[in-house]
Amino acid sequence: MSFRGSTAVVGTGSTGYYKRGTSPLTSAQLILTAILRACEDAGADPRSIDGFVSYGGDSSEGLAIGAALGVREVRWSTEVWGGGGGGIAAAVNCAAAAVYSGQADCVAVYRGLSEGTDGRRAFAKGHIGSLYTAHGVLAPAQICALRTQRLLEVDRVPRSAMEAISLTGYHHAQNNPDAVAYGHPVDHTRYENSRWISEPLHLFDCSRENDGAAAVLVVSAERSGDYRGVPALILSGVQGAAAGWSESVENETDYSTAGFHPAMVARLWAGAGIGPGDVDVAQVYENFTGPAVASIIDHGLSPGGPAAGEFLTVENLTVETGTLPINTAGGNIAEGFVHGIGLVVEAVRQIRGGSPNPVAGADISLLIGGPMAPLVSSTVFGSPATA
Repeated sequence: MSFRGSTAVVGTGSTGYYKRGTSPLTSAQLILTAILRACEDAGADPRSIDGFVSYGGDSSEGLAIGAALGVREVRWSTEVWGGGGGGIAAAVNCAAAAVYSGQADCVAVYRGLSEGTDGRRAFAKGHIGSLYTAHGVLAPAQICALRTQRLLEVDRVPRSAMEAISLTGYHHAQNNPDAVAYGHPVDHTRYENSRWISEPLHLFDCSRENDGAAAVLVVSAERSGDYRGVPALILSGVQGAAAGWSESVENETDYSTAGFHPAMVARLWAGAGIGPGDVDVAQVYENFTGPAVASIIDHGLSPGGPAAGEFLTVENLTVETGTLPINTAGGNIAEGFVHGIGLVVEAVRQIRGGSPNPVAGADISLLIGGPMAPLVSSTVFGSPATA
């Protein structure tokens, strides 16, 4: 049996987004709500879940979540190490591997954040080492700003590509009533006049911080007919880091890339049996716009260098006119940020239905995990037509 298309996502659920620190629920309560909604979406009995996967230092262990749900048995419980948001696609891949290998039948992939439970910037704990702090680098924006500046200066990628990522997210958010930026569009003037966070990153180059949770259910494709709705097949997935990347702390060989090395990307496409030109829609983790640009280039979706500015435009990245629509619910920047788990939900909705900005006839939906992180990951989802 091939890994390609052997597993599928059959349900998605989310709580929506709260302004950071305002959720009336704990992280665990938010996660339980999201999983129950995913079960409702799939027509699944919550007690039948037998696996749990999260990432990024989630404070809610799978065993505790399983006990609260009253599951019959926990057969698989794990968390992806390292990489922060780089682990979002890796978590899906891990769930798929568990189901594919027979270690579990129905795995919930989730992430939840509540500052009342986890504290401020819980998603970044442990990422700012002594090398950074000794030199006054105290926030993820500063680290990614250094790498983005190299991307602009040495690789000669124009800053307009970064603006396009931001404006695309805000454009799509205007059709998503659940987005934090719904009713608050951003145009060129507002983007350009926004304050610097860490040059070359403006305010609107940065993701948000929100309370909330989301979850998806992964099962065997053979059993997907037991659940409600269209399955989103998992065609391929990769995770990891090449030598000279990982935790080398500012000495990375490919410093201005997103960390998706050529061999990793080649495995992704080979596993799915497609190429970058076959992607119909993509959800690209934008902790900041510079890393998102780098990850799009790493995957071969856009040329690098000055030519990136010709491909990465608002016109080409939006659903109405683009050849590569991205972040169709608004992304981390405009929909809301719970460590990127919303991107998983939207990647699946483009296949299953329910997206606020659906891409007509989409068969291939790409999820790209957090770029410029120690660990990075990607997943390709496909419609039943790709089986």
